[in-house]
Amino acid sequence: MLTCPDTGAMESTGTRVLVVDDEPVLAGLVATYLGRAGFETRMVGDGRSAVDIAREWQPDVITLDLGLPGLDGVEVCRQVRTFSDCYVLMLTARDDEVDMLIGLSVGADDYLTKPFSARELVARVQVLLRRPRTDGPIGGSAGSRRFGPLTIDTESREVVVEGSTVDLTPTEFDVLAALSARPRLAFSRRQLIDEVWGVGWVGDEHLVDVHVGHVRRKLGDDPVQPRFILTVRGVGYRMGPGR
Repeated sequence: MLTCPDTGAMESTGTRVLVVDDEPVLAGLVATYLGRAGFETRMVGDGRSAVDIAREWQPDVITLDLGLPGLDGVEVCRQVRTFSDCYVLMLTARDDEVDMLIGLSVGADDYLTKPFSARELVARVQVLLRRPRTDGPIGGSAGSRRFGPLTIDTESREVVVEGSTVDLTPTEFDVLAALSARPRLAFSRRQLIDEVWGVGWVGDEHLVDVHVGHVRRKLGDDPVQPRFILTVRGVGYRMGPGR
């Protein structure tokens, strides 16, 4: 494990970013740019060490290469999700929808395709961190929202279904919060991306479908006859009454 040099760095934001990549030159470049942006940054080049450091250091964001020695990025993300809700930005080796879907299927929040510039990666990290995590909901008033047996507490970011707490990743919660803030609105994929990932986000809009699928599964929602997140044919998604 290495610590990023802070030469020319801005004042620290106190935000921790773990850079996981087995290409030392790329990892060092990314870590240097993150350090200059004010982030406290560490680097690691294999999957097993990444899980150990993530558990010990508790980063706010992990940039995670999909192809790693030891444990690959998919398994690293799966293990990290058992103890952390940090943002995970998955890095894929090619512009392949399969890579993107695999990464998102285990709880990654966003993805970036190689080759990319270090500046682009830093910008994606900054977009992730601009999402509200404890200061209230996206696009709606604070408080508790109820949809039948589903309760969404936008202040504590807690979701409960039929008395049981549901463990959502930050991005999954943000998708649910966006939909529940305006339950009568049918959101297109692009509208949800603008709400959750930001208006400057560029990539495959089908990542919305992946995250909606995760939320439905965790809520116990039947995708064929859903109670909570309804599919609006030809448009996208909206909240259902939960009955």
